[in-house]
Parts: sequence; structure tokens; C-alpha cells
Amino acid sequence: MNLEYFIAKRLITGAEHKISISAPIIKIAITAIALGLIMMLIAIATGAGLKLKIREKVAAFNGHIQIYNYDNNNSDISVVPVDINQEFYPEFNNVDGVNHVQAVATKAAVIRTEETFEGLIAKGVGKDYNWKVFEEYLVEGRLPDYTHELNNEVLLSNVIANRLQLKNGDTFFTIFFKEDAEKLPNQRTFKIVGIYDSGFEEIDERYFITDIRHLQRMNKWQENQIGNFEIFLDDFDSIEEKTLEIHGMTVATLDTQNIRRKFGQIFEWISLFDFNTALIIGIMVIVGGINMITALLVLILERTQMIGILKALGSSNWSIRKVFLYNAAYLISIGLLWGNAIGLGIIWLQNQFKIFKFPNPKEYYVEYIPVSLDVITVILLNIGVLLLCLLMLLLPSYIITRITPVKAIKFE
Repeated sequence: MNLEYFIAKRLITGAEHKISISAPIIKIAITAIALGLIMMLIAIATGAGLKLKIREKVAAFNGHIQIYNYDNNNSDISVVPVDINQEFYPEFNNVDGVNHVQAVATKAAVIRTEETFEGLIAKGVGKDYNWKVFEEYLVEGRLPDYTHELNNEVLLSNVIANRLQLKNGDTFFTIFFKEDAEKLPNQRTFKIVGIYDSGFEEIDERYFITDIRHLQRMNKWQENQIGNFEIFLDDFDSIEEKTLEIHGMTVATLDTQNIRRKFGQIFEWISLFDFNTALIIGIMVIVGGINMITALLVLILERTQMIGILKALGSSNWSIRKVFLYNAAYLISIGLLWGNAIGLGIIWLQNQFKIFKFPNPKEYYVEYIPVSLDVITVILLNIGVLLLCLLMLLLPSYIITRITPVKAIKFE
């Protein structure tokens, strides 16, 4: 039998433990551990959730990686077409982790109404377009259908619809400019069948979705000519590695770019979430550790006579220190148990009912506070907090070595 664990268990379960002088201090220490873990769980969940949601929104409109003609100079407007007949289309079988490839094209346009006008970019999509990543942003109407004959259906953002005073079901007149300014622009009339709102104003105020065949006809392209390819990955964290791998698989006339580079400022901003989360975790561990140190010192002071008796019976300093460390580990575990129950409960409620929302959604690109947390992170966080707190208690437990049996037994 583990003697130190047996003694620690008797101290914890003893009736005098609940009415001792240290009882309120122990409760404060347990509360501090619980509150600290709650804050850490919420910080990790909200930071990861916000990063994930912003990544999803940027990728929904651009894919994770784009393949385009070098001559386009990374322009948002498709100028020089790309042949759709590539080895990697429609399935990129040579690179693991690619789940979808789609062909798109873009063209500058002006939407004109009787009262105003708005300059936009028409994004042409076809039968292969991945509407699943777009469905959650649809706020009114339906998604357009480009699988059959050419039609005039378009998807317009809520931002542009409000500016132009348009609503679902309305038609509008559009002018498409040509590269040669001397030539007359193309004109089209479109019907709004759906309105989307991603919360990403930089994107919402720039694009409307139409059939890629309109842009091919206006550009006098063949059916096999498109603006660029958009590639979706299974794992965003491998985006840099996959960009290089995909670039090596394409012909010399094509270039590749990922959204991390294209929207560098946004991804630099969300990378700060990791630092903020680490800072919160560090502060909470220190606060919880200090409270546990206080509780441990009070426990040692309260059990000074017991320490003296154990030393007189031949127990080593480390053996007695282990008794109190076992006791502290139990108290920390109680705090972690309550912290997990409350923290994970709050995260679950937020994930299900979207209770907490941002006061200014435009600053964070989402209306509500998103949360994301996996089991492995929770387990590692609990183990880390427990170990760090115990490491912080090693030094104050050293005070036991300074207690002499004679003085301790006489201690009142």
C-alpha cells in the first residue's frame, strides 16, 4: 500500500478536515482553479472558433488555393483564360488532402438602377461549383441553378441589395466593360433569386454570383476556357505545404496562390488570437497556483504536529511532502472537475443557442461568438494545469524539511 496516499486520503476524508481553519481557504483555492479553467476553456474555444469561422468564410468565396494564368498578374479580374483540360481537373488525384476543384471566372461590372449604380465583380461559376460551403450564408431566396440551359439567375449580397434598394425577385441592368475601352460594353439583365450575407463586408460589397457561361460569351472564350481554378483542402493547417505541392504539379504557364497570402492582413490579425489565448492561460495558471500555494502552506501549518510525529517515526522529508502534494492534487482535481462541468456547459450552450453575440459584428466578421473545442485539447489542458500547479507547489512544500520533530510535537 502507498503510505503517503493512505495518509493523504485519511486527511481528506476526515471529519475534522471540513471544520478546520483551512477549510475556507481550501474552498477559495478550489474556486480559483475552477474559475481559471473556465476562463481557459472559453478563451481556447472562442479563439479557435473565430479563427475557424473566418477561414471558412474566406475559403467559401475563394477556395483555399487558386490556380490562374501568370499573365493575369494575380488580378481579381480574369483577363487571360486558362484551359479547363488539365490533369488535376476535375479530380486532383496526385495530391492528398484535396477534396474539391472548381472552375470560375471574374469580370468587372456595373449594376445600374433608376436611382443609383454600383461597381462590382461578377463571379461566374458552373456545374462544378461547391454550393455546400455557401448555403449557410443564404439569408433569402434560393441558390441559382446553373446545371441546365443558360439563364439570368444571380446571387446578390445583402449589402449591395440594400445599397441599390433591390430585393429578392427583382431584376437589374448590368454593364460589363471590355479590355479595349473603345469597344462598346456588354449589357445583361439579371434576376435575383437569392440574397447572401457572409458578414465579410470586404467580400460582400465586391461580388455577385452568375453563370460562368455569360462571362465566356462576353469574353469570346471557348467552352473549355475559364478564368481560374479554386481548390478546397481537407486541412487548412497544411495550406502552405499543399500550395507548393500543387504548384509543382501544374504546367509552367500557371501560377498558384493561397488565401493566407492573398488576405495576409486578415490572417495576421487572427494569428494574434493564439497569443491572447496563451496569455490568458498563463495568467490563470499563475493565479490558480498562487491560491494553491496559500492553501498548501495553511495545510502544513495546521498539520505541524502530525509532521513532527511522522518524522519522529522515521518518515523522510520527501515522503511527508508527498502526503501534502497528494492532498493538493486532490483539491486541484476537484477544481478542475467543477471547471470542466461549468466551462464545457457554457461552450455547449453557446454552440447550440448562440446566446452571446458581438456588439459590433462588422469588426469580427461574424454576428455571434463562435466556439470550437476538441476532446484532445480539453484533456491536454487539464493535464497541463494539474502538472503546472503541482510543480509550483514543490518549492513551498520544501518548508516541511525545516520543521524539526521536537518543536513540531510541542507546536500548539
